[in-house]
Amino acid sequence: MRIVFPTDENMGYLSKRGAHFGKAKFYTIITLENNEIADVEVQENPGHSGGACGNAVVNIMNLKPDALVVSGIGGAPAEGFKKAGLDLFFDETSPTVKESINLFVAGKLEKSSGQGTCSVN
Repeated sequence: MRIVFPTDENMGYLSKRGAHFGKAKFYTIITLENNEIADVEVQENPGHSGGACGNAVVNIMNLKPDALVVSGIGGAPAEGFKKAGLDLFFDETSPTVKESINLFVAGKLEKSSGQGTCSVN
C-alpha cells in the first residue's frame, strides 16, 4: 500500500508533515507491506495554480497512491480525490510522517467521506 503525506522537508519518514497539502514542499510516499514500512520515497511538489487545487489533485494522483493523509483539505480537492477513488484520511495531531503512519496502521485516523475541512485554496 502506497500512502502519500504532504511534507515540508525531505527527511523520509522523519519529515514534518505539511499543513496545506497542495502547498507542501514535498510528498513523502510510504509503502507498507504487512503494516511495516517497506519503502520511503520523497518527491518534490511540482506546485499548483488556480483555484480548487486541481493541479494538486493531479500531482498526487500521478504518484499512484492508495491513500493520502492530510491535516486539512478544502472541499473541492477532497471531492476530487473521492471522484478519483483515493482514500483520504485526516491526522491533525502527528508532527511527523512516522507518528502518522503508526496511527494509520492502528486504524486511528478518520477517513474522509469526500468533505473538506477548510476553505483555503
